[in-house]
Amino acid sequence: MLNVGLQLYTLRDQLENDFEGTIREVARLGYQGVEFHHFYGRTAEQVKALLDETGLEVIGTHVPYIRLQEALEEELAFHQAIGNQYIIVPWLADEDRGNLESLVNHIRIFSEAAQNKGISIAYHNHDFEFDKMEDGRPFLYALYDEVPASLLQVELDTCWVHYAGYVPSEVIAKYAGRTPLVHLKDLRRQEDGSPMTVELGEGEVDLAAVVKASDEAGVQWVIVEQDFCQNPPMDSIATSMEWLKKHALEGGNVRV
Repeated sequence: MLNVGLQLYTLRDQLENDFEGTIREVARLGYQGVEFHHFYGRTAEQVKALLDETGLEVIGTHVPYIRLQEALEEELAFHQAIGNQYIIVPWLADEDRGNLESLVNHIRIFSEAAQNKGISIAYHNHDFEFDKMEDGRPFLYALYDEVPASLLQVELDTCWVHYAGYVPSEVIAKYAGRTPLVHLKDLRRQEDGSPMTVELGEGEVDLAAVVKASDEAGVQWVIVEQDFCQNPPMDSIATSMEWLKKHALEGGNVRV
């Protein structure tokens, strides 16, 4: 059964104003784990104490690619202290996107160091990784071809897979056994074709198929994220949790 977590980037403004209170509210809404993107000056000891208090699990953390290059050991020590098992590369700047060889080499360095701390490295996609290389492979597929599963895990953002023109459930199946984390995210295209992230069930992504494929592929966590909210963000994540509860009642294999 799939565990349900939240990528805290959704609540970035609330966290900046009240880190502890926001985390407590996430737990109250029924989320079982959280994925971090920033710690707002808190120490590892403070973060661990808050997780222990709320009963939330740390799913993973998005750590900028440049930060891993510059302060890998510091990051590994922090995440080992809070009990985090996954450090995720969340984004590539324009200058890094065209250099697959450099990315592969850096990920190997990150992963070999992380494994000594009991931590795995994963990569989180947007839509640009589905641009095809000269050999016809999408950049994302080439990355996973070049780095073995033992060194790089998949965190699939299904909203961006869909926006790129691929079927999320099929990509999840392609990387079955290698994808512990899936971002469960919905979107609706605006009149100009640009994406607008919305609460679960309010957009065009086949979320039920994503949940089913995730369960069949051995995914550990489906992680709610909404990049930009049209409603108050706390209301938005409550609405998404209601969709998950309804889906569970309809037979979806999610723990809520």
